[in-house]
Amino acid sequence: MNVTQKEGVAVRLTGIFQDISDQKTAQRKLELSNINLEKANAALQLSAHYDALTKLPNRILLSDRMQQAMTKSLRHDQFVAIAFIDLDGFKFVNDTYGHNAGDQFLQKITQHLKYSLRDGDTLARIGGDEFVAVIDELDDSKDSYVVLSRLLESATTELEIDGNRLRVTASIGVTFYPQNNCSPDQLLRQADQAMYRAKQLGKNRWHIFDIEHDFAIKHKLKELERIALALKNEEFVLFYQPKVDLHSSEVIGMEALIRWQHPEEGLLPPVVFLPVLEEDDLSIELGKWVIKSALKQLDSWTGTDLEMPISVNVSPLQLQHPDFVMVLEQMLNEFPAVKPQNLELEILESSALRDINKVSSVIGECNKLGIEFSIDDFGTGYSSLTYLKRLPAEYLKIDQSFVRDMLTDADNRTIIQGIIELAKAFHLKVIAEGVETPEHGNELISLGCVLAQGYGIAKPMPANDFPEWVKHWQENPKLVNGTL
Repeated sequence: MNVTQKEGVAVRLTGIFQDISDQKTAQRKLELSNINLEKANAALQLSAHYDALTKLPNRILLSDRMQQAMTKSLRHDQFVAIAFIDLDGFKFVNDTYGHNAGDQFLQKITQHLKYSLRDGDTLARIGGDEFVAVIDELDDSKDSYVVLSRLLESATTELEIDGNRLRVTASIGVTFYPQNNCSPDQLLRQADQAMYRAKQLGKNRWHIFDIEHDFAIKHKLKELERIALALKNEEFVLFYQPKVDLHSSEVIGMEALIRWQHPEEGLLPPVVFLPVLEEDDLSIELGKWVIKSALKQLDSWTGTDLEMPISVNVSPLQLQHPDFVMVLEQMLNEFPAVKPQNLELEILESSALRDINKVSSVIGECNKLGIEFSIDDFGTGYSSLTYLKRLPAEYLKIDQSFVRDMLTDADNRTIIQGIIELAKAFHLKVIAEGVETPEHGNELISLGCVLAQGYGIAKPMPANDFPEWVKHWQENPKLVNGTL
């Protein structure tokens, strides 16, 4: 072979080697590209399903884990516990020591919480200092109690962060599946509600969701919404029940009693709707409406034979509101023709005892405006003589439960006699509720109580009916079914 031939072969071989080298390079680039793509996908998958700080499952993955546990529980006839964990006092850690210390704290507390769970259980972080534990494969819901106790204990572990010894507690709300047959989102909401209840009960504890209690709360909220709408639509009205002097037959005043003129259900008594308002701020708004409506009525009767005191019941929440006296004074100023002494306020004995100092102060401020007070349902609470002395009231109202049975129950008669003597000792006027027959009236007179109200005198009536009743009473003053 000559030189030319050899060179040609060399040239061809060189071309072949170059082609293979380019392929290898391209293949390597493709492989690297695929590896980087897989890494990117893995990183994306991680960020989509796991919390960046604690590396725990996030809300998305939690929902999937819950669904898996719920499906498995139905297959094996077992329970799943969903525990919503909120760290009490973490905000203080964050605000006092900084967000970096807060992040470190969360990372460390995560490890302690994870160690509290069993293999197969899930711990997720759904935001801030809120975690959710999925505890499955439970033969009985009570089997979760040991794990819940460990979670609570782990949350209180003292941790060292940047040389500082830090500790928090936890409030844990718990619900169970399939005991509460709900979706994952509904179960989370139930556990969340139970967690807030744990906080209300004092924190550092776990509380189990009560489905019956939850139903009652939802029902109450609907009722409150309807009552608020009724107030807005002016569906409430005031009825008036007269108070009389049994000895002289004089009408000395009346009590304003609220009724609900429901568009579908007709006239509803207060026992139907007032209990729903207990401890709710809506009772304050309704109480304002009652006082203002009574003042309007007083204003319309000013200068007539019907100008006489109207008493209004005040709820404990309304009485102890910081703005009560100021708002009351503003309403009085809206009706300058009304004499303040013609508005009387009645408070329950039990509410007066809640905060005797506060109530006494409020009554004193109202007295300066010219308004007098009655202690209603007296005898049903546990007033001491000291309390009675400290309350600057004008009247004691004997509860109707004692009056109605006084003719057949010697103990009730003795209680009434005792209340009358107490009233005399403290220079208070006494009025009896629940007078239904002439015998009741005569017995009260014999005991020294001449002021009374009750169905035997008159049932509560609309304002328009009151003038005619007063006229009839003045012409023929007698109790129902007989004379005094």
